[in-house]
Amino acid sequence: MSLAGKHIQRDLNFIERVFKINWVFIFLICCPASLGFLMLYSAADGNIEPWAKAQMIRFGIGFFLMLGIAILDFRILLKLAYWFYGASIILLIAVELLGDTAMGATRWISIGQVQLQPSELMKIGLILGLAKYFHGINFEDIGRLRVYIIPFFLILLPAGLVLKQPDLGTAILLILAGSSIFFLAGIRIWKMAIALCLVIGIVPVIWQFLRDYQKVRVLNFLDPESDALGAGYHILQSKIALGSGGIFGKGLMQGSQTHLNFLPEKQTDFIFTMLAEELGLVGALGVIFLYMLIISYGMFIGLKSSTQFGKLLAMGIMVTFFLYVFVNISMVMGILPVVGVPLPLISYGGSAMLTLMLGFGLVLNVWVNREFRIGRRPNSILPHSNI
Repeated sequence: MSLAGKHIQRDLNFIERVFKINWVFIFLICCPASLGFLMLYSAADGNIEPWAKAQMIRFGIGFFLMLGIAILDFRILLKLAYWFYGASIILLIAVELLGDTAMGATRWISIGQVQLQPSELMKIGLILGLAKYFHGINFEDIGRLRVYIIPFFLILLPAGLVLKQPDLGTAILLILAGSSIFFLAGIRIWKMAIALCLVIGIVPVIWQFLRDYQKVRVLNFLDPESDALGAGYHILQSKIALGSGGIFGKGLMQGSQTHLNFLPEKQTDFIFTMLAEELGLVGALGVIFLYMLIISYGMFIGLKSSTQFGKLLAMGIMVTFFLYVFVNISMVMGILPVVGVPLPLISYGGSAMLTLMLGFGLVLNVWVNREFRIGRRPNSILPHSNI
């Protein structure tokens, strides 16, 4: 008798689920978040308003959201995965039709007094959708090229909608995060290499579709000194602040670049720069170490899952988390172009914080249900082909 779709162990009750929550992972999450509150307090010259208080409230709401998701029945996540993906797509389309425009970009929709950024939810929706898809693929079918047609469009659709907002940084990160699921699902490395070569080959085509300001960002990334008082201003001031912090930093609220307003967006995209100036190399490396612990522990949780869905879900979320950390820090150091990616758990932002906590709740759910088994069933929509 087939075990496909059957769970093998008994269901956990509410109390058992609560006691199985991984509090070590939660502690690791709280560390950079607490540091973020401190840096937002410093950014406001020692005031809890306007950023630190709002961020703490959002984190508190997200914390209970995370715990609520952590104790859900694992089968609910599997059943709702495509629905969440679909809802995220609908919200992205709604942005095009009803979205609020700010600074030349249309990325938010207003629901009452709340502003929602659907591209943030799409980060989770994409991982959920791809994890469920590959959960239904037999191991022997992973090598078939036709298996990847559907997930390719699952990635391309949201990336295209986000790019139209325009938000090049998030679109690229969605593609990278989605592609990582291909690798985690077992696609051969040589096939990934071919896909990478194809992407590199169409870069000149992509360049033609970039907005003028996006082209300027890339050109100034290559030579920021060419427009030191214009488009290259952000990155040059960021480098000055990073270098001026020294080993131990200038101290909280003592950063000259940030508090004399030489550095724009100090509470959001460039908060790592402010942190490095005020807490120095020691503080910056400490934050990176905390991120490494969170990522490593999250990947460990994924590996412990007894289901393909759980593995791909937890590891996919942690890869996405890593990408945002890597891109933000590389961006403020001048290693990558400025693309407007926040630093997870530390940068000021509502949708980003709640999305992060939602993702961490899913990772915790994988841990709580790590011994729960759901068989992999063949996907009936796949053609029976050897290709």
